[in-house]
Amino acid sequence: MLENGIAYSRFDVAGLPPERQLLAYCEQLGHVIEVATSREQVRQPFICINDRYDIGEFRMSDTYTDQVVIERTIARISRDNARGIGFTIFLGGEAHSTMTLARKRESTVCAGSVLATDLDQPVRVLRQACRYITLVVPPNLLRQVFSDPGAIHGRALDPSKPGTRLIVKRARTLVENFRYIPFEDAHRRLADLVQLIAAAFGEEAGLSGNKRAVSRALMFESVRSYVRANLQECELSPQSIIESLGLPRSTIYRMFEHEGGLGAYIQHLRLRAAADDLVRIPRGLIKDIGYSVGFKTASHFTHAFQNAYGMTPQEMRLNEFVNLAATNREPARTWVS
Repeated sequence: MLENGIAYSRFDVAGLPPERQLLAYCEQLGHVIEVATSREQVRQPFICINDRYDIGEFRMSDTYTDQVVIERTIARISRDNARGIGFTIFLGGEAHSTMTLARKRESTVCAGSVLATDLDQPVRVLRQACRYITLVVPPNLLRQVFSDPGAIHGRALDPSKPGTRLIVKRARTLVENFRYIPFEDAHRRLADLVQLIAAAFGEEAGLSGNKRAVSRALMFESVRSYVRANLQECELSPQSIIESLGLPRSTIYRMFEHEGGLGAYIQHLRLRAAADDLVRIPRGLIKDIGYSVGFKTASHFTHAFQNAYGMTPQEMRLNEFVNLAATNREPARTWVS
């Protein structure tokens, strides 16, 4: 605890033998994020220096790591309670690659970019060696712009825009001065930063800034709410939604372009609901779980699940049992980004 009341911790692998450095990083992240490694990588020295600050409902970290591939899988999500919206502010490095797995959407971000991820959705990131800042916030703080904060998953801010540069500048200033700022002031500055980030992502998505944007945001919310309310209906489709809500097809297409289309969004929600039920109802028939979230056939459900998550529903359930047993044998670990 710093003198100003801010909770602070540091994680640094420098004092460990080289062959233990990457493994220590993996262990530190292990209960939330999986780190893809090879035997050769494990034998090499690895740098990780992480300074973490907890200020009320906010968690912010200032980190440097060597190149690494991290992944939050659907199996991991199904068995933990780590939730929130994370923003990664890249202060260095070029061509960091991200993939939102359930939608197979790949993108590249570079120094000065801000990447948003929802801890309730799968993601894979190839992060180059660099310094970066992470900020994790409760989803409800973004609802004034995104009624469904999960819609922000995988979006990134353009580093060339003045608003993005301002976000990066303020975030860097905060992590470099937390120990000198009174707790209340630090909390207020973080809340202001979150509002600035939300506004920037809202503008990037076309959901804020003018009357047309407000209308678009309301339409966006109505479609997503309708999908969630009718997810179990096997006849739910982009066409049925357009007809039921009386919305222009071209507008719907543009609104859900980031999601891979409205059809992809519907399937994503069905698969997420099914993944939760596979764990929540361990004795439930897999085919019945597929039917309950709107899939017409068991084979379609299995194929879609495997295509999205790289494993069948049965394999995920089996992995869950194995990992649960392992978790019960291991001590709890502290999360770092």
